[in-house]
Amino acid sequence: MGFGQAVKHVFSNYATFQGRASRSEFWWFYLFMVIVNTVLYIIYFVGLSGSQEGSLSPLAMVGGILLAVWVLATIIPVIAVWVRRLHDSDKSGWWYLLVFACGIGGIVLLVFALLPGTPGPNKYGEGPATA
Repeated sequence: MGFGQAVKHVFSNYATFQGRASRSEFWWFYLFMVIVNTVLYIIYFVGLSGSQEGSLSPLAMVGGILLAVWVLATIIPVIAVWVRRLHDSDKSGWWYLLVFACGIGGIVLLVFALLPGTPGPNKYGEGPATA
């Protein structure tokens, strides 16, 4: 699955927590999120650098609003693709709650995301390549 196809697939399955997500789908979408977040943070911080003491510049306000809207708009698809990625390796989506564990939880989730999925069908459905 390519970059554009992965991003389209994740957003078309906005709140789908069932099924499986391949490594390519997950990582291409993750790259998309990193790019968009970086651009929005640059806008915000450039605006902050031009702010006067005690007030925000209009660019900082716009950047902050865009960033807040983006985070709120993408929180569900991000969690959904994580859950589907965990399903691909035959793990419950509840493992995503490790994100709230200090330090070690993120490392464990990273390892799970890097590992290959279960070949063929598992209890969460057909493999992503055949579904």
